[in-house]
Amino acid sequence: MRILSLFVALIGVAAVILGAVFIGLGASRDAQLKEAMRVEKVTLGIESGMEGEVIDSLPEAMEAGDTIREHRRSIALTYSDLLGEGRYDPTDPQQLTYAQAMNLENYLYLAVVAFGLTQAVMASGVFMVITGLALGSTGVVLYRLRKAY
Repeated sequence: MRILSLFVALIGVAAVILGAVFIGLGASRDAQLKEAMRVEKVTLGIESGMEGEVIDSLPEAMEAGDTIREHRRSIALTYSDLLGEGRYDPTDPQQLTYAQAMNLENYLYLAVVAFGLTQAVMASGVFMVITGLALGSTGVVLYRLRKAY
């Protein structure tokens, strides 16, 4: 019983440490992503009264990506519709605008995925810490119960 209680407590400590690492990694990548978005200075004024504010969160990136998609589709519903039977012509302002809109849209949706991933990593870390605390407490209780009997 003593070895089991110590083993459970050690697993708890390991889970807390790994959870803290996950939280730290998620938070640092989230900050890195926000800084990259600020450096690019993508501002679309998607929130009323917030014109000029840099997009640096998952909901803002999603809303901005959706807005760009709507605007891009006002040019042509699909890339095939844009080109018709021809090839891409970078000297055609309409095709160039469409391609640039696709690039920015993809950038924003990639940011949405990245923000979601950092949030999932941090949530996993929180779960590991809670689980580690529960396991550690269980190990301590088992150790004390062994002494009582």
